[in-house]
Amino acid sequence: MTTIRDVADAAGVSIATVSRALHGLPRVSEATRQRVLAVAADLRYVASPSAASLASGQTMAIGVVAPFVNRWFFAAVVHSAEERLRPAGYDLLLYSLGTNAVERQRAFSGTLLHKRVDAVLVLGLQPTAEEVATLSAAGGPVGVVGFAVPGWCSVRIDEEGAARCAVRHLIDLGHRRIAFIGGEPEDPLLSALPADRLVGYRGELAAAGIPADRALETVGGFTVPGAMAAMERLLRLPDPPTAVFAASDEMAMGAIHVARHAGLRVPGDLSVVGIDDHEMSEMFDLTTVAQPVEAQGVLAAEMLLAALAEPDRPRPSVTVPTRLVVRGTTGRAG
Repeated sequence: MTTIRDVADAAGVSIATVSRALHGLPRVSEATRQRVLAVAADLRYVASPSAASLASGQTMAIGVVAPFVNRWFFAAVVHSAEERLRPAGYDLLLYSLGTNAVERQRAFSGTLLHKRVDAVLVLGLQPTAEEVATLSAAGGPVGVVGFAVPGWCSVRIDEEGAARCAVRHLIDLGHRRIAFIGGEPEDPLLSALPADRLVGYRGELAAAGIPADRALETVGGFTVPGAMAAMERLLRLPDPPTAVFAASDEMAMGAIHVARHAGLRVPGDLSVVGIDDHEMSEMFDLTTVAQPVEAQGVLAAEMLLAALAEPDRPRPSVTVPTRLVVRGTTGRAG
């Protein structure tokens, strides 16, 4: 069986150079890379991942830490990032934390990922200062989707601005009783996203001179069932809302289902707007503030690849744009 040493001897280079050439790593000239690839093909050599790791000092794996992987946003980001990383020779090691505080502590301590991955991608979780320090010290670049963290690559949207855009659309349509369905602002296992979107909701109401009514603010947990329960609570109010801003499209879909089941016309009796532009939003004819979800995964992956190739380069922080997409679930107040 052909070994990596056979390839190195035939190409006249070191074993480490063969490993770098086969895995597309830096510090190998294009001429040398092509020579190694030709020799490896000639000898029908198949690289061993463990041997490559030993020779190059790299694992050719990226760790992904997310609160959930079975929810659309996180799944879409992971998929798009993997589509960019796989051709570069990297596999993903996925850590889904759920609601387990111990798992979060393990992931952010650095010990779970140390020497197992070359870089880390954090999705939708805002790290504490201590978590930033420990994960950064574990070695390798770190990227984050959803926040800006000094020293880390980051991709995000303007969460507060997106929320204000959604609420402004409802205000422009004449609505004044506007409810908010969001997440748990104080839940440390998720992120500050629910709080940022709530701040945007309150801020836009205040800018329009509409008094805040805490009875119109309810928790949907970023799930369809949670939003259905939240919408039922809103409809039981003595003075129910004429419009709902849901902090995600999935929650908006849950709200629409309950409203229609209660005999309300959407948008005749109730207008609903979300955030995301979920893949099912067009089917629901849902008005939403669209964010480029897949593009964020690709951008984060490209930033990590660049940081791996040039460890000393500055870590970029990018805020991607959002846009209001008006469909059939919002209309003028009756």
